[in-house]
Amino acid sequence: MVGREGDLSERIATRLYMPGVFEVGTSLALDQAQGHRLRHVLRLGAGAAVAAFNESAGEWLCELTELGRGRSALNLIRQIRPLEPEPDLWLLFTPLKRARLDWLVEKASELGASALLPIWTARTQSERINRDRLHAIAVAAAEQSERLSVPEIRSPEALDRALAAWPADRRLILCDESGAGVPIAEALMAIPPRSPAAVFVGPEGGFTDAELDGLGKLPIVTRVGLGPRVLRAETAALAALTVFQAIAGDWRRVRRR
Repeated sequence: MVGREGDLSERIATRLYMPGVFEVGTSLALDQAQGHRLRHVLRLGAGAAVAAFNESAGEWLCELTELGRGRSALNLIRQIRPLEPEPDLWLLFTPLKRARLDWLVEKASELGASALLPIWTARTQSERINRDRLHAIAVAAAEQSERLSVPEIRSPEALDRALAAWPADRRLILCDESGAGVPIAEALMAIPPRSPAAVFVGPEGGFTDAELDGLGKLPIVTRVGLGPRVLRAETAALAALTVFQAIAGDWRRVRRR
């Protein structure tokens, strides 16, 4: 059996995010989309090695099995990667048009954001938010990037309502184009390791003066600049997440395979 498990471990073809409790010897039923992907896109058959993961079970070696009538399941064999600490990092952004929003969600998920919060501001111009589609994009990004969790996609919320319920211990890094903020690298050096934080990027037209004034008076807010160039909203969001991960997040450690 050890040899069989070793053979499977060496030929894992794909990763699947599967919520729930994992136990050795139990089976996880695949949904229709997952089964179609494994069998008709990746051309995997019974006996193929697949990795299943979630934020409470870690990552497990599994074997694809037949259930009949086009149904498939994964047989859980053993854990191959334990749970790992991840940054508690939220991204607040104003909703964008569909293609740019999809791209933002995908890349923010790859960069390790733990929650994505669409925020309505005075200058927000956007399409309708489809949380199911965005969740599917986040799942695919988590599977590809080898993270163990999928970021939560929150419902859109007005800025004042989001701030009214804001956790007192979560630092809010406000990306400010007005020039009033400190360099982002300088601000992030002062954040304690593993402390909860959030990055907030405004709409294409920027925050209003009233919004910036109100946010600047809050004790949980640090206003930062992102350099001399004016960035599009999605570019600013990913730039800020990247700098955060490099200075205060999990880019400070090397992953050991």
